[in-house]
Amino acid sequence: MADTGTAFDIVVLGAGSGGYAAALRAAQLGKTVALVEADKVGGTCLHNGCIPTKALLHAAELADNARDGAHFGVKTTLEGIDMAGVNQYKDTVIGGLYKGLQGLIKSRKITVIEGYGRLVAQNTVEVDGTRYTGEHIVLATGSYARSLPGLEIGGRVITSDQALQLDWVPKSAIILGGGVIGSEFASVWKSFGADVTIIEALPHLVPNEDVALSKAFERAFRKRGIAFNLGVRFQGVTQDDNGVHVTLEDGKTFDADVLLVAVGRGPRTGGLGYEEQGVTLDRGFVITDERLHTGVGNVYAVGDIVPGLQLAHRGFAQGIFVAEQIAGLNPPAIVESGIPRVTYSHPEVASVGLTEAGAKEVHGEDAVEVLEYNLAGNGKSKILDTAGFIKLVRQKDGPVVGVHMIGDRVGELIGEGQLIVNWEAYPEDVASLVHAHPTQNEALGEAHLALAGKPLHAHN
Repeated sequence: MADTGTAFDIVVLGAGSGGYAAALRAAQLGKTVALVEADKVGGTCLHNGCIPTKALLHAAELADNARDGAHFGVKTTLEGIDMAGVNQYKDTVIGGLYKGLQGLIKSRKITVIEGYGRLVAQNTVEVDGTRYTGEHIVLATGSYARSLPGLEIGGRVITSDQALQLDWVPKSAIILGGGVIGSEFASVWKSFGADVTIIEALPHLVPNEDVALSKAFERAFRKRGIAFNLGVRFQGVTQDDNGVHVTLEDGKTFDADVLLVAVGRGPRTGGLGYEEQGVTLDRGFVITDERLHTGVGNVYAVGDIVPGLQLAHRGFAQGIFVAEQIAGLNPPAIVESGIPRVTYSHPEVASVGLTEAGAKEVHGEDAVEVLEYNLAGNGKSKILDTAGFIKLVRQKDGPVVGVHMIGDRVGELIGEGQLIVNWEAYPEDVASLVHAHPTQNEALGEAHLALAGKPLHAHN
């Protein structure tokens, strides 16, 4: 018989972005909280996802700057990529954030329980033989790097988990999947000097974005020398001491040092007792209502295990939402379309709200108006030597329902885009705001000026 642990107001199963956010906010609201984690608090985002990949991308940007310094009148040479140094920098960033998060959790008097947790009753989690009861349970077990049926990971066939630990730069790489993860690694490895080929079964790279952004992204990657094959499915791979040999269904073959499998992430829900306790799963995802309740007892779910965008900031927001819901604060439900999305490659892609096609589906073919503002007309973009554009989607005679951007550093602009979409601003509302000059941010202001019918630097 299992030992009985302590009873808590809330037991959170998983300490990634969604889980630790729920724990921190609940503790702030006076709840007693147990946070169960088999690995390290911070989860995939901090240790094997967002943070380490963005550290690599920053190192890649520095490599490009060193390589292209003469263009700006700065004579520089790139002696090479020291992966030991890059990894030390990456790990230092992770270590600092990890230490800070541990301190924050300790200061909130959250009980961290190390080990694999399993839901054994609607109000009980068992960890290594000890049971912990919670008046409320929050499932936040996150996701794993998915593969394809029959495609085994090992050797030179790797996922992002192994790619982040490489202590060498591949001379050539094939990337299976042209979504966010695949595109970011393609960008890094190209900047580090590798020959890169992306294989994507869908018709476009970053296929979840507005098609105008996807096409512009493809042009930018093509200009950088990143090759890609679209609309063709992967068939198989063999590997030997010389590398990998990849075959597509159309008969094309490719050879490279490594194959990175970046076909998305699967929900980590198997074998955790969810279904046995009545929680509904669909293809492994936990089904909830808009309040993130599972329909079982006082069990909630947040983050990558809930169908929708698999983004750390979505999980973080859901964790806060559930803690406030449990505390009786009745927070407003999170609107999925209002969550910003960023691909941190070179160039960056950032968006929030509905795509043009999505808006036409919701509001009607003739009830949508779009505008594209070229960053060539923006002074700061010219200084940074970046190309791209901002695309606005509005309901005709109504609010802006989508903001889509491509260009270096546009991810830093999505904050205002998020406010515009979520607060249902009209173009005229944004056009009246004064944006600092010279910034890329003012391109958002100018785009809304144009959409409001009074373009300054853009043509009517």
